[in-house]
Amino acid sequence: MKTIFRSAVIVLPLLVGLGSCSHFLDVNVTPNNPTVVPPSVLLPSSEIGTGFANANELNRFASTIMQQIAGAANSPATYDIYQTNGGDFGNQWRFELYGGALINYQKIIDIATASSSPAYTGIAKIMKAYTFSLATDVWGDVPYSQALQGETNPQPRVDKQEDIYKGNQAAGIQSLFDLVREGIADLDKASVTKPGNDDVIYKGDLAKWRKAGNTMLLKFANTISRKEPALAKQVIDQVIASNAFITSNADDLNVTFGASVGSRDRRYEYSIICSFKDDILLSTRYLCLLQSLIDPRLPIFFTKPATNYVTWDNGQRGTLPAPVSSWSRYNAFVTGANGEGPVRLITNFQRAFILAESALVLGTAGDPQALYTEGIRASMSLAGLTAAQIDAYLTANPKVATLTGTTQEKLAQIITQKYIAFTGNGVELWNDWRRTGYPTQQPAQNAAGIDATRPVRAQYVSFENERNPNFLNPAPQSNVKVWWDVD
Repeated sequence: MKTIFRSAVIVLPLLVGLGSCSHFLDVNVTPNNPTVVPPSVLLPSSEIGTGFANANELNRFASTIMQQIAGAANSPATYDIYQTNGGDFGNQWRFELYGGALINYQKIIDIATASSSPAYTGIAKIMKAYTFSLATDVWGDVPYSQALQGETNPQPRVDKQEDIYKGNQAAGIQSLFDLVREGIADLDKASVTKPGNDDVIYKGDLAKWRKAGNTMLLKFANTISRKEPALAKQVIDQVIASNAFITSNADDLNVTFGASVGSRDRRYEYSIICSFKDDILLSTRYLCLLQSLIDPRLPIFFTKPATNYVTWDNGQRGTLPAPVSSWSRYNAFVTGANGEGPVRLITNFQRAFILAESALVLGTAGDPQALYTEGIRASMSLAGLTAAQIDAYLTANPKVATLTGTTQEKLAQIITQKYIAFTGNGVELWNDWRRTGYPTQQPAQNAAGIDATRPVRAQYVSFENERNPNFLNPAPQSNVKVWWDVD
């Protein structure tokens, strides 16, 4: 990973200034980094980098295979029929994650530790944990405990996903849970310097960061809950007892971008602006789902330039709808009116749905029905609906409003509403489907790939797998489940 880490500090601040849509970082970069960069300079580009990584190609891939959008051309059209290979996501691995946000978070931790500024280390540890979770959820076993060491260790060990989530003291691996807890603890310490506007997420509000960190623990516990229900319940019980987690939309962990050329949300760029904008459009299947539920969020999530929504079925081949100006695309709720986003990483509705699921399946505190309703209300409120509109919808649609049937049928309702609420964050949709099998979806038309099945992991990036002997050889294919996926 030598090429990854030597270029990290200068690559990430440029991310929001790059306007092309695909493979935009296949360039040579000078290795001459500044010797000392203050945390206040690194923090905004790091936070933006994590949002960028979530919303860029990984979102386009996952939202396509999870049938919220459909692939009309180029890479999305191949994703749509489940064709992936080691040539995909090289930029995401090299520049957005390992050579971008992750190495910068580590540099913040190192520099802020030396300058007695735990307010910065706390934020960096929390966001480092989230960004590593993104990497391991997508690829499975990845470099973690020995990563981010530059030329000191250019071929880091590939840690098992189980060890990344649970830790392995004998192997010197700190769990993601403990990394977040360590970050939260740092926020309570006296700090020589503290973030302000350089923190693009919470503007230096450390109380909100504590809530976000605890809610992140809920997310991680939820991710592994099918594989490790006892550990998941223990973590969730502890967070509930702390009573310090996100309970308001105003406290969501969002990454917001600029509204000018070169600084906009990637979903805005590849849906509306750039030369690849006609690669994706609203999936016919997602349209049918929301219409069947009479969901008032449909016109908020997607545009309707023509008399009717203009969609494409997943995996469909043939003549695309014309003109392209009539296509239904991501609306301003997802992209921002002018590309500012935000990218929603950890949210109030997510917290409510996680607690509804855990109360139903794991027996944690709370009423599944009340928490489920809270999640729907939080999502609809976030989308701009009034309390009266939400009340009217729930009253008129009892099949949506009320959990009914077996535990699995109730779980399907919870995950389906979470799937709708997370429109625009494809990785979260994919994670939940892999964990639970919900929402139930038919395979795409013309499904190909491995066994004609939807990918359950991304294949390792070829150049990294070839140069680091610590990767599995042969590398696992896209039909090999990651550790926490037991559905």
